[in-house]
Amino acid sequence: MRVDRKTKTFIAATGMAVALLMLGGDTLAQNGPVLPSITIGVQEASKPHQFSMLIQILFLLTVLSLAPAIVVMMTSFTRIIVVFSLIRHALGTQQMPPNQVLIGLALLLTFFVMSPVYNKVNQDALKPYLQEKITQQEAIKKALTPIRQFMFRQTRKKDLALFMKVSEHKRPKSMEDVPTLVLVPSFVISELKTAFQIGFLIYIPFLVIDMVVASVLLSMGMMMLPPFMVSLPFKLMLFVLVDGWNLLVGSMIKSFL
Repeated sequence: MRVDRKTKTFIAATGMAVALLMLGGDTLAQNGPVLPSITIGVQEASKPHQFSMLIQILFLLTVLSLAPAIVVMMTSFTRIIVVFSLIRHALGTQQMPPNQVLIGLALLLTFFVMSPVYNKVNQDALKPYLQEKITQQEAIKKALTPIRQFMFRQTRKKDLALFMKVSEHKRPKSMEDVPTLVLVPSFVISELKTAFQIGFLIYIPFLVIDMVVASVLLSMGMMMLPPFMVSLPFKLMLFVLVDGWNLLVGSMIKSFL
């Protein structure tokens, strides 16, 4: 069988390449490119400031992981989102508006309501700390002061006394004597009660519409027709005529002032 010239050339080139690899394998192994290595572990700190830096990084990561809980539990978000959920159930619109819309609107309103508090934290704590005028402990203390003042204004004395009693703390003489760990749960249950009070007032007109529609349908003998299908357009019409979103959002914002 005859072999053409191109095939002979390909076989020769392949043989030379294999020979070069076999002869130069040791050289490539010794002088080849050096790959980077990554080492993860815990080493003994040789200086005190190295240990302090590690603790600060760990504390920062912990705060970032708890940031959603802080936003929910120490701001106006709880009251706003609960009221929005109750108004949706009162209207009977199931998943309209969607959860993403309600949560987004609640977050925007939270930033709006809390903006004076955040501005004070930025002015009294964050900027001086970044300019190295105060220490980290002083910055945390000054940052907590306006947040605690906001929570105290919205917290009922009864709820605060409950957690003070459960935690076995002495009766405080001033607001500074109330621990933050006691103030936060007191603030949350006070916000929940306020939100349910607002929700009760919201439910009344829509409940009246449901009762009237159900009575009319029963008197007409239309027992197989679900009442909520008939009452839903009337509830939507009532909510639109009274400009419900404007009235609801305005009332909630004023409740924090």
